[in-house]
Formats: sequence, structure tokens, C-alpha cells
Amino acid sequence: MPKPFRYLEPTFFAGLFDDPLLLVRVRPTGRALLFDCGKMHHLAKRVYTSIDAIFISHAHMDHFMGMDSVIRHSHASPRTIDVFGPPGLAGRMANKFACYDWNLADTFWGNFRVNEVGANGRVTSTLYNGPEAFAATSEGERNGVLYGNRHLTVTATQCEHHIPVMAYRIDEGAAFVLDDHRMAVEGVRKGAWLKDMEKLFHDGVMERNPVRYPCEIGGSVEERLEPDAAALYQRIRKFEEPASIGYVTDVGYSGENLEQLAGLLEGVTLLVCECAFLASEQKKAELSRHLCTTQFNKLLERLRPRYVLPMHFSKTYQRGSAPLYEEIEPPPGVTVLKIPDRLTPRPIMEGEVPRPVEL
Repeated sequence: MPKPFRYLEPTFFAGLFDDPLLLVRVRPTGRALLFDCGKMHHLAKRVYTSIDAIFISHAHMDHFMGMDSVIRHSHASPRTIDVFGPPGLAGRMANKFACYDWNLADTFWGNFRVNEVGANGRVTSTLYNGPEAFAATSEGERNGVLYGNRHLTVTATQCEHHIPVMAYRIDEGAAFVLDDHRMAVEGVRKGAWLKDMEKLFHDGVMERNPVRYPCEIGGSVEERLEPDAAALYQRIRKFEEPASIGYVTDVGYSGENLEQLAGLLEGVTLLVCECAFLASEQKKAELSRHLCTTQFNKLLERLRPRYVLPMHFSKTYQRGSAPLYEEIEPPPGVTVLKIPDRLTPRPIMEGEVPRPVEL
């Protein structure tokens, strides 16, 4: 089966009962994005140092307490980590920094830029400067895409969980892909010139940039000059739908939330989505503003992802995950992915600790 992603490599660093922890590695750069950060002591330091941006759904403990671990493993690295989340996140980050003494702060330390996403989509940014013991500086407001580069873009919408909670979408950037049949129709021959054209594509400067290419006409090959590389590419490119990932957790089932999620995530390649309760506990799900399996199935019917990864199962079902998967009924064309019940180690019990030898 072909891999659905060209640039992205999603890894769910948690089990079904563990705190949600989605890492999306960007293959061409070796860097990564992190979605939520609850309990994450099991991650290697090299995972932390690969993170360029963090996307927080909301500041409940099981989605945010791992930020201390991120700060611990990243604060002395000379780079800026972007953190995105709902309104109020900057104040919470300020409180985390204020918990510690930074008298040993050095000039090479890195920064954290906290970006609060409002209900209207406006982003308010605050920079916490590492060399200055994480002093805060306002960077103003902006509109548009939350985060992006030529390999991906991240967008979001705000839902309700008794408090604002963010859902996110990651879209792969367009790839430079050629269609052999369309090239043959145009008479365009392959060659080293395509490397120059691909560089123009990745640099985002194809328009109005000339390119020379070999063209076969009546059995003979001659060199042609195309004054607009973008126009030539449109004639010979292969059209592919970029893959995408949706991340949804801790949302109440309501008409408003459903419309917000549909507007953002309909037709995503992979949906990583909470399913906290079984159908028999729908009332509990509604009171706590989570999803039960009945509501999860309705959401799948509306969004129609290619793959779905259920996660964040309530810890009240410690007996195991089998009942959850039995109640999930995906519509045709949707594949349910399964994960282990737990990835993080269970707590050590008192009776398991060797007692010291008595002298």
C-alpha cells in the first residue's frame, strides 16, 4: 500500500489511555511539530530538540503539563519555538517561566513565541526572550495561516469544551510531480534542466522566470525557451491532492462544534480524534464535553477521513480497549487505526521497590 504522505511523518507517542501526544516529523527538514504535550517524560531528548512549533488544544493538565519538559530540554538551545493555542495561553506560559529562577541565563539561550488564536482567527503573539530570563515582549497581531513553510501549512478552528479548545489541520505543501503522458503530448523531453525547474518551484519563483528545455518535433529534438516556467509546469505537471492531518480532542458534541470541525477537517487524509466514552455513557460525555462512540461515528460520517486514529479513551475503562473498537462503525472508505492501550510506563508500586539492606 503506498504511503499517503509525501513530506509528513505522523507519530502518535501515546497509547489509547495516555495523554495525547502527536508528533509530525517533516521528512525533508528533519524537524517536527508537536500537538499537545501532557505526560511526555518518556520522550528522548533528540525528540524535544527537533521541535520547531507546538500546537496546544487547551490548557487542561493532560494536554499542557509537559510544557515544563519542553522548556527543560529546549531553553538553552539558540532557536525560537513557536507555541500556538487558545486565548490566555501567553499568561499561562508566563506563569511557567515565573516558576523558576533564571539567574544563569546566557546569551545563546533560545526563545519561545506564544501565539494566541482568537475566535475570529486573529493571532496575538508574545515573545519570551531566553537571554533575558524569558522577559516578555508583545509582537502585535496578524491574520492568515497560523504556521507554514513550503512543505506544510497549519490552520485551526476554535471549538467548545466549556472553555475554548483548538482543533488543527496540517496540509502538505504541493509537490513537484510530472506527468509522463502530458510531457509526451507536449513533446517535452526529460533531462538535467528539470533540476533547475524544480528549484524554481521550491523557491516559489516559477512565474515569469524563463527555462530552456528540449522539445521533440517531427522526430527531431530542438531547444526551446519558455519565458514563464510556471506556464510550462502547468502543462506537464501531475495533479495530486496534497495529504492532510486533522487533530481533534476534548470537544463537546454540538451543532456548532460539528460545523466548525466540518469547515476545517472534511475529507482529511488522517483524523486523530478523541473518543473518550462508550455509547452507554453518552450523558457523561455530554456533561464533560467529550465524545462517546455514538457521537464519534456521527463525526466520521460527516468528515469522511481516509484514516482515523481514535485516542484519549477515558481512564475509567482500565479493563481494556476492546469495547471501544467494537462500538466504532466507520462509514465506507474510512479505515480505523488501532494503537496499544498504553505506551508510557505504569507507575511503580511501593511493594515493587527493593528495600535497603539493613546494617
